[in-house]
Amino acid sequence: MRRLSRALAAVTLAGAGLLATTVPAGAATDGSAPAAAAKCEAGWGSLLKTARTSAYKPLLDIRAGKHECFDRLVFDVQGIGDHRIGYRVEYVDQLRQDGSGDPIPVAGGAVLAVRVSAPSYDPNTGEVRYPGHAGQPLTGVDLTGFKTFQDTRFASSFEGETLVGVGVRARLPFRVFQERNHLVVDVAHSWRPQG
Repeated sequence: MRRLSRALAAVTLAGAGLLATTVPAGAATDGSAPAAAAKCEAGWGSLLKTARTSAYKPLLDIRAGKHECFDRLVFDVQGIGDHRIGYRVEYVDQLRQDGSGDPIPVAGGAVLAVRVSAPSYDPNTGEVRYPGHAGQPLTGVDLTGFKTFQDTRFASSFEGETLVGVGVRARLPFRVFQERNHLVVDVAHSWRPQG
């Protein structure tokens, strides 16, 4: 009985020692890629994501950024306050201009349609706030060196909403969230952890 108790105590102490020396998955000990791999896991999925709004404020700018695990598109909306920015983001077979229904070609393996409840003009004055032109790349967005984004196209600003298309390598997982007056769309570089 004593031998069994000593054996269990030894196993317990050994296990405690292992736990004490285990490094969390996200912590980098020597700058190696395995620590970053856990960080790049994205359970975002690739299905439709939506949110409603009650405040339609003008779209001021659209920016793109490269990150370690994803490419990012940011929509800057004028002073939205505590309101939510409405959106509808989904993969489509073809991007179509609102109103006319004309197809807009977008390069890439898949097309992500991003509809934001923010017109490219001031709803009160009609003044243009974001200079988008149907079928043209997004103004000021340079995708040189991006891993996932391959193309962007302005589709329309119609009845209080702006529609753009993003050409991506494939139907990769994406997420959509709001930070203050910014609507953020991230598209992962891969379905699997990257290392």
